[in-house]
Amino acid sequence: MTSRRALLHASVATALVAICDAKMAYAGDTGDALDVDNMTLTFQDHFDTLSISAWGPGTRWIAHTPWNGDFGGARFSDPSGEFPFAIQDGMLRITAARDGKGLWRSGLIASVDGDGNGFAQQYGYFEMRARLPDGPGVWPAFWLIGKDRSNATAEIDVIEYYGDKPGGYSSTVHVWHRDGRHDSDYSRIKAFSVANPADMHSYGVKIDSDFIRMYFDGSLVWKTKVLPEHRQPMYMLIDLGIVDGITKVAAADPSFMFVDYVRAYQFR
Repeated sequence: MTSRRALLHASVATALVAICDAKMAYAGDTGDALDVDNMTLTFQDHFDTLSISAWGPGTRWIAHTPWNGDFGGARFSDPSGEFPFAIQDGMLRITAARDGKGLWRSGLIASVDGDGNGFAQQYGYFEMRARLPDGPGVWPAFWLIGKDRSNATAEIDVIEYYGDKPGGYSSTVHVWHRDGRHDSDYSRIKAFSVANPADMHSYGVKIDSDFIRMYFDGSLVWKTKVLPEHRQPMYMLIDLGIVDGITKVAAADPSFMFVDYVRAYQFR
């Protein structure tokens, strides 16, 4: 997410959320196959109810990045009534819409707050099942950030979907070093050449000590080697962004992203 990058520099239930910072001393190469039946479920939210507040504490999600940075062409809003978050048809609905001044507002959720409280996990499998908005200007995403940002920010973008670039989505891994260096690897996942982003699909990432593997509907679509900075607890973020460019004038107002569930698993 280009404009987010600069800012990165400057239940089960509540009991499961308390399994924060679950760590493994070692998690070797787990292979390309995805078998959650042989993993332990450590977090899940099916969004039967909303547990989102502006900054916490005591909720499963907060409505901002923990470092309090916006990005893209929309500002992320505190929850108020049914905007930008609501439960619809048993799913989380995230709404992006223009406000009374014509400015875009939207929603983001993060599983860790500004004090580091919440759900984060080292290694394992993280998955979102969602229906994405389509068309120019929309920019939904599911991504992970490492809790320790003292020397570098470790980021894994499981999916970034740019509605003005149909046919696929982007998966990227980054390390943003405090000294200005940047390590990254990227793949264009051409899943939407046959599938429809507006249908329900699962987007997942499996992280062990050797590889980061991306999955679409349970099938491996890309893998890349782990960098040392990714060997730490990571927390989850989901947002409905709006592209900060000319295409945002063509974005549907309002636009909706529907999230059926979010889950995380730990290796046994």
